[in-house]
Amino acid sequence: MTTDKKAVVLLSGGLDSATVVAMARAEGYACYAMSFDYGQRHHAELRAAQRVAYQLSVVEHKTIAMDLGGIGGSALTDSSIAVPETPGDGIPSTYVPARNALFLSLALGWAEVLGARDIFIGVNAVDFSGYPDCRPEFVAAFERMANLATKAGIEGRGFTIHAPLQALSKAEIIHAGVRLGVNYAETVSCYQADEDGRACGKCDSCRLRAKGFEQAGIADPTRYR
Repeated sequence: MTTDKKAVVLLSGGLDSATVVAMARAEGYACYAMSFDYGQRHHAELRAAQRVAYQLSVVEHKTIAMDLGGIGGSALTDSSIAVPETPGDGIPSTYVPARNALFLSLALGWAEVLGARDIFIGVNAVDFSGYPDCRPEFVAAFERMANLATKAGIEGRGFTIHAPLQALSKAEIIHAGVRLGVNYAETVSCYQADEDGRACGKCDSCRLRAKGFEQAGIADPTRYR
């Protein structure tokens, strides 16, 4: 794709972020994908991100290393904290402190270097797990900060943070991705997938994903253990 319309897209390797890459491409953006090796339980999702980036023909795909296990506080970065396998109340232990703020900050930096003015993130406020950094209020606040904290912002070349999945159900997300040619068999959403990418079928992410395919009336391509 040859275009001056560039976007940085956060790509975890999961269902939602893969859909967002496809959506950004459909809007005419040349996509620069950014993934993170942040000390999560497995690397299967990063290999999935590589597959999705290739499938959807991103211009460049970076994987940034950071050790959020160094501060702990999450079942995704601390193996001593169990991943919940039954629904619970409140913010779950799989919440990673400040994760989306950190990810968006690095995406913002790369966007400024690239001369991109658009950043896409796959947060969702309908089928989400109670994470405070998936709310519309957070996305709006980060956009305001981005335009205060950057050279591009104060020079009038501001940034827009896009969260196109914000108000969609998981089934609606899946329908959108299927229309755009996303191969969901290549994605990994499970919080505790094995190194072959096979899902547990029990964690919050697995339950939401399976329910989404069921409600969408589309066969679930997820490989389970």
